[in-house]
Amino acid sequence: MPPALHPLLVRVTHWVNAYAIVCMVTSGWAIYNASPLFPFTFPAWATLGGWLGGAIAWHLAVMWLMLGNALVYLAGGLLSGRLRRVMLPVSPARFAQDLKAALTFRLDHRDGVYNAVQRLAYITVLLLGGLAVLSGLALWKPVTLPFAELMGGYEVARRIHFIAMAGIVGFVVIHLALVALVPRTLLSILFGRIPDASTEKLP
Repeated sequence: MPPALHPLLVRVTHWVNAYAIVCMVTSGWAIYNASPLFPFTFPAWATLGGWLGGAIAWHLAVMWLMLGNALVYLAGGLLSGRLRRVMLPVSPARFAQDLKAALTFRLDHRDGVYNAVQRLAYITVLLLGGLAVLSGLALWKPVTLPFAELMGGYEVARRIHFIAMAGIVGFVVIHLALVALVPRTLLSILFGRIPDASTEKLP
């Protein structure tokens, strides 16, 4: 039997992270609605917590789950060398080539192999996650932690946190769209491998 495309650690942390992101984003939207930055709010059905105090409780509780899960994923990926193998290299020329192929629906999809567009997207969302954590800590402890001051103040940190969240949500939307285009890739993140895997092109 061929080795799993996604090891057990990757699969477990993926689904824990999926749950955590949904909880963090929807509770974050409830917190945002209590003091909007922009002239819009999120619908109540898309928020978590029921009221401001409940939303903050959810947000802080799941923050530790997401942070711990991310550390486990990064430690496993670094120690095994998987992060380097999967995410690197990413060159501007290869990114431009793969982006052009993706936009013209001619990008090869090989199970377990990330193209340059995917690699850059995953690197970017990891960086956005780190930015969301730092800006979130700045908002949570603006006096005792120095992050808010380093970011230009509390209100600037709020905007940075919102932008990081928006970027993560954008990644999730694109990620789900690609799964919809190639639905059998869902099998690998559920079971570790895809039966009768073969090279195919995105439709």
